[in-house]
Amino acid sequence: MQTNPEVQIDVARRLATDEAVNQALGGYLPRVDLALGRGRQQTDNSSTLFTYGGPVNQNRQDRSLTISQMLFDGFGTSSEVDRNRFRVESSAHKLASTSEQTSLKAVEAYLEVLRQAEIIKLTKENLAVHERTYDQIKLRASSGVGRKSDQDQIEARVALAKSNLIAAEANLIVARINYKLVVGENPGELVKPVPPNLGLLPKTPDEAVVMAIAANRILKSAAADLGAANAQHAAAKAAMYPRLDLEFGTQKNDLVSPFDSLPDNNKYLMLRMRYNLFKGGTDLGRVGETRHLAYEAKEIMDRAQRQLEQSVRLSWNAFRSALDRLPDLRKHAESSLLTRDAYSKQFSMGQRTLLDLLDTENEYYTSSTNFINGQYVELFSRFRVLADLGLLFDTLGIPHLEEAGLSAR
Repeated sequence: MQTNPEVQIDVARRLATDEAVNQALGGYLPRVDLALGRGRQQTDNSSTLFTYGGPVNQNRQDRSLTISQMLFDGFGTSSEVDRNRFRVESSAHKLASTSEQTSLKAVEAYLEVLRQAEIIKLTKENLAVHERTYDQIKLRASSGVGRKSDQDQIEARVALAKSNLIAAEANLIVARINYKLVVGENPGELVKPVPPNLGLLPKTPDEAVVMAIAANRILKSAAADLGAANAQHAAAKAAMYPRLDLEFGTQKNDLVSPFDSLPDNNKYLMLRMRYNLFKGGTDLGRVGETRHLAYEAKEIMDRAQRQLEQSVRLSWNAFRSALDRLPDLRKHAESSLLTRDAYSKQFSMGQRTLLDLLDTENEYYTSSTNFINGQYVELFSRFRVLADLGLLFDTLGIPHLEEAGLSAR
C-alpha cells in the first residue's frame, strides 16, 4: 500500500480533488483586484484645442482597487462545490477499491510463490525417484538380467522428470517477478497463511451479492460520480440566471504635464447585476450536454452494479467449486501414493513391470500436483470473495489508508 504505483496514483488523485474543493469554495469569498499603470497620454479634443491651441501630451499614472463580493450567481458556486465534494467522495472510494484489489493481487502473488515452491519440491522428489529407478534398471542391465527396452523407457522418463523440473523452476522465477511487481521487493521466506475462517463468508451467493452492494467501494464511487454529474448539470444551468455582485472601487489618475491638470479621483459602492441575454445558444448547449452526462453516469453506475454482481457470483462459484473438489483431490493423491508404494514393492519382487511402476509414479506426481493446485485455488478463492465484499483489509488486519476517508482536507 505504501509503495505500489497503482495505489499511489489514486492517492495523488484523491489529494488533488481536495484542492479542487478549496478552489470551488473560493467562489464564496470576495475578489480583490489591484491595478497600477504608468505611461504617456495625448489628449486631443475641443477643450484642449480651445484652451491650449491643440493636443496635449502628458505623463499618466493610474491606481485602482476593486473589491467584488458575489451575492447571487444562479447557484453556480454552490453546485461547483457540491460537484467537487462528490469528486472527493468518488476518488476516496476508488482509492479504497484500488487498495483492496491491489491487496488481492499481493495475496495472489504471495500464494503463487508458495505454490510454485511446493511444486518444485514435489518435482525434485519425482526426479529423485526416477533416478533411483534408473540406477536399479541400469544395474540389472549391466548384470544381464534387465532388458534394453526397460533402460530406454526409464531414460525417457528421467528426461521428462528433468524437463518438468526446469519448467517448474522457470514458473517459480515468473512468480517471484510478479510478486515484486505488486509488492515492490523480492519475496523472502514466505509462510503459508492460515485460511480465512469460513464463518466470515456469506452462506449463499445471494447473501454475498447483498453484502457486496452495501459495502463495495467501486459501486459507491460510481454513485458519487452520478452525484457529481448532477451537480455539474446544476452548475451549467447557473448561466441562465442573472448574476448579482456588490462592488466597491477606488481609482486615482494623475496627469503630469507643463499644463495644469487636476487629479482624477473616484470611489464607488454599488450593486451590479449582469445578465447575458444571448450567447449564440452555447449555454443551452452546455445544459443539454451535462444532462446527457448525468444520464451516462447513471448507466455507468448500473453497469458497475451488474459487473459487481457478476464478479461476486463468479467468486462464490469458484470458492464453492474449489472447496467441494478438495476432498476428492486429497483422496486421489493419498490413494495414488498407496498404489505407488505397493507397486514399488511388487516390482522389486518381479510381480509388476517397469511400465506399471512408472505409470503409478506419474499418477502420484500428477495427483499430488493437482492437490497442491487445488489447495491454493481454494485458499485464494476465500480471499477473492472477501475482496468483492470489501472485507479483505479487515480480515488481514491492514489499516485503511487515511486518504480513503471521505472528508476533504
